[in-house]
Amino acid sequence: MMVVQSQSLRDRQVASLEKILNLNRASPEPSATHHDPSAANGLIPKTTPILNSDGNPIWKVLVFDSLGRDVISSVLRVNDLRAWGVTIHLNLGSARHPIPDVPAVYLVEPTAANLDLINQDLSKNLYSEAYINFLSSIPRPLMEDFAAQIAEAGTAESISQVYDQYLNFIVAEPDLFSLGLGKETYWALNSANAKDEEIDTLVDRIVSGLFSVVVTMGAIPIIRCPRAGAAEMIAAKLDRKLRDHILNSKENLFSGQGQRSAATTVTSSSRPVLVIVDRNVDLIPMLSHSWTYQSLVHDVLKMHLNRITIETPIDEENPSKGRTRKAYDLTSNDFFWSRNAGVPFPQVAEDIDTELTKYKDDANEITRKTGASSLEDLQTDNPNTSAQHLKAAITQLPELRERKATLDMHMNIATALLKGIKDRQLDNFFQIEENITKQTRAQMLELLNDPSKGSEPLDKLRLFIIWFLSTEQDVSRADMERFEQALTKAGADIAALTYAKRVREITRMTMMTSAPTQPAPQSTGGELFKGFSSISNRLTDRLASGALGANFENLISGVKNFLPANKDITITKIVESLMDPTSASSSAIAKTEDYLYFDPRSANARGTMPAPSQARHQQSSGIPGALGSLGPGTQASFGQRRQAFSEAIVFTVGGGSMDEYGNLQDWAKRTSPAGGAATSGPRRRVVYGSTEIVNAEDFVTGELARLGREDR
Repeated sequence: MMVVQSQSLRDRQVASLEKILNLNRASPEPSATHHDPSAANGLIPKTTPILNSDGNPIWKVLVFDSLGRDVISSVLRVNDLRAWGVTIHLNLGSARHPIPDVPAVYLVEPTAANLDLINQDLSKNLYSEAYINFLSSIPRPLMEDFAAQIAEAGTAESISQVYDQYLNFIVAEPDLFSLGLGKETYWALNSANAKDEEIDTLVDRIVSGLFSVVVTMGAIPIIRCPRAGAAEMIAAKLDRKLRDHILNSKENLFSGQGQRSAATTVTSSSRPVLVIVDRNVDLIPMLSHSWTYQSLVHDVLKMHLNRITIETPIDEENPSKGRTRKAYDLTSNDFFWSRNAGVPFPQVAEDIDTELTKYKDDANEITRKTGASSLEDLQTDNPNTSAQHLKAAITQLPELRERKATLDMHMNIATALLKGIKDRQLDNFFQIEENITKQTRAQMLELLNDPSKGSEPLDKLRLFIIWFLSTEQDVSRADMERFEQALTKAGADIAALTYAKRVREITRMTMMTSAPTQPAPQSTGGELFKGFSSISNRLTDRLASGALGANFENLISGVKNFLPANKDITITKIVESLMDPTSASSSAIAKTEDYLYFDPRSANARGTMPAPSQARHQQSSGIPGALGSLGPGTQASFGQRRQAFSEAIVFTVGGGSMDEYGNLQDWAKRTSPAGGAATSGPRRRVVYGSTEIVNAEDFVTGELARLGREDR
């Protein structure tokens, strides 16, 4: 039980992918099911690669579509693929040459177009054998058509396996996932211009992705969601899909070895709760300026699928040579990222200095014992070096070089972030947003009109929308005209504000503002200053050429006494009220009191589900195109409303935020026994996901602005 709970969603997905790359060979513990995500912990492979007669892994070709590529690239790198015998990886839609002596592993969505391409590969004899793995369950009509095509072409003998894998979701962090549905989901679910068939397809894809996440997690959840909107529709359809699977499958995906036992799963308290909410419950995390490392990287450096691209000097000694672009992957093997992703940026700066000092000490110790002047000068034929010291040095050298490369990467990332912070004055925006409800209309107007407050008009627009959605002050039409004129003068496109006006009343009813749960650490001069000054000493030479060095002390002084207040945002308060109702505030309990309750294991069957598009005509939300309610759903009893959970999956429909993920993880850590604040009770775990993880720029300019232009 504890082993299962300790596995992150990424661990489980990695284990499933490794099994696929191993031609779906069963783990050392025999399993009766085809899909066994619990068979390995995903950290060190328990399933050993199938070996050929020479003792090497069976070499194979990996063929994927766009979603398959994104699923794999987020958790595995080229070296990982090579360890499992993958010599080359190719896109299904690209031109590919025959490799007739090598088997091919396909990882694709079950679409008619993909099946046609696979059938063409089989007809051309591109590979010796085909191991076909679908990212989600293939519909029966498609499977029958595929079988008919294979029979007609006479290529059945080339197919060794066909598996449904339930992996159509992308894992970016240990317990963070997205369904990879693109950056238009919020628009599609809230626009009157979206077609009914597009809505139906989108909801079905969301339900399919959540079903796969639940299968990979290995336990059937209790589902909670607010009434009306897309969240209720998705919850009801997922409940039906899980219920049908349990009833119609003799050996279902939740009853195999490695999954939680049926006896365990029946106990409600041991099952996770799946909380599904619409994005409009709180738009602020999609717009806010954050101060944590991962949120800054996502916002400033536009991280996508754990990859960022930044500009660095070609020659740090000679800036006139220009700059070059470097791509970095922030992976689970990155010790510094794993430890600091959710940490406030000033503390990250301090930890870089600490790690660099530690590296220098370790390197000096090796060179001192071996007599070399530096690691680069370490020679195996030095007569003054003892064999024992030389052996120890050679053993430690690869780890030291890898550690140095990781720290150099984070130094470059920190440099890019500091330049972005300075250029856009992000520290000032963050501090204002921390106390946004205290800002008056006059203060906001003054800030918008001040050309010295930030160089990016979008930052001012984001700040104003946050204030507009949060403030209890009345904003008259004349006030709004003055704000719009100031934003337009600053260079901002105010189309997004048009839509924000429409959703303001809805979000103000669902948002839950709160005072800090604990006082923010009051750092005196210099604790925080130490972090910035230490990185400053190492970066000043680099940054001086970019005009940042001269203003570095000014940048530091603006943030040196400031750490984020430890406060829970709306989504976290919702989750707390559902996971731990005895500790939640009365206001949070009141907001979730009428959340619907679905238990796919209960005997109460549902009726036939109508199409999601039918709900668009029931305008309970007051937003054109938004989904209304299709029925009363299931009203939770008092006991069900007060039921506690130690594990949750939280899913936002219409876009996710790194801020929400970080805030939920902080809450789970703080309220668990090991978190320091709690002394007893279960260790909490929260998995966060969305249709897509979207940064603020894409959300404002791509979705809110598009909806705003439609409203005009």
